[in-house]
Amino acid sequence: MVSKRRGRGERSILASIGLHAGLLAAVAVSLFPVVWLVLTSLKPRDSWLSAELQFFNDSSLDNYSRVLTGTAFPQWLLNSALTAGLSTVLGVFLSASAGYAMSRFRFPGHRSVMWLLLVTQMFPVAILIVPLYNLMAALGLLNQIPGLVIAYMTIAVPFCAWMMKSYFDSVPVEIDQAGMVDGLTPYGVFWRVVLPLARPGVAVTAFYCFITAWGEVGYATVFMSQQDKRTLGVGLQQFVGQHWSDWGLMTASAVLIAIPAGAVFLLVQRHLITGLTAGATKA
Repeated sequence: MVSKRRGRGERSILASIGLHAGLLAAVAVSLFPVVWLVLTSLKPRDSWLSAELQFFNDSSLDNYSRVLTGTAFPQWLLNSALTAGLSTVLGVFLSASAGYAMSRFRFPGHRSVMWLLLVTQMFPVAILIVPLYNLMAALGLLNQIPGLVIAYMTIAVPFCAWMMKSYFDSVPVEIDQAGMVDGLTPYGVFWRVVLPLARPGVAVTAFYCFITAWGEVGYATVFMSQQDKRTLGVGLQQFVGQHWSDWGLMTASAVLIAIPAGAVFLLVQRHLITGLTAGATKA
C-alpha cells in the first residue's frame, strides 16, 4: 500500500494532537491564576489555607461586602477613576498633537525634540521620583490629582507621541492638502480629517494612558500620602502587614480593579493590533 504523501504545510495527526494539547495547556496555565483569584475572593477569610480543594463550598460575597462597606475602597476607586480618566484624555490630546506636529512640520529643533522624547524613555521611574517630587512640592501639587496626572504624562506621552507620529506618517500628506483646498485650517485638517483616520493609533494611546494611570504604584505612593487622596494601588497595601495578610480583601479588590481595565480593553480591542503594528513598524 502506498502511503499518501502529505503536502507542504500539512501536519500529521500526532502533530495536530500535540499542537492542540500544547495550546490547551498554555490556556490552562494562563487561566489558572485568574480562576484561583476569583474563587479565593468568594471564600471565607483564611479558607485559602485549607488543603481541601472544595472550591464552591461556603462561597459568598462577604469579602466584596467588606471591601465596599468596611474600607476606603470606594474613595480609592474614585481617585483612580479621576486620575486615569484625566490621564487618558490629556495623554491622547498631547500625544496626538505632538505626533502630528513631528510628522507633518519641520520646525527648528525638530530632531532635538524627537531625540528628547526618545531619551526620556531610558530613565526608570525610580530615578525620576525625587526630581518630580521636588517639582511637585514647589508647585503645591502634592496630594493633588492634577499633580499625579502630570507625573503620569511623563511616562505615557513620550512613548505615545512616537507611536502616533509613526501612524500619522502612514497617512498620505495629500489628504491634508485636499482638506486645506476645501478651506480647512491646519488644525481643522488634523481634527476633522487626519485624526479620524488614525483611530487605531488613538485607541492604543488611550489604552496605554489608562493602564499606566490605573495600575501605577510608585508615583502614587510618594505623591499621595493623605488617606483620602490614595489611589487603588496605594490603598491595597493596607491589606498586607508585616506579619499578616487579608487575602479575602486583597482578592476581592483585585477582581473589582480588573473589571474597569477589562471593559476598556473590550472597547478598544479591535483597534489595538492595527494601532500597535502601525506604531511599531512604520518609520
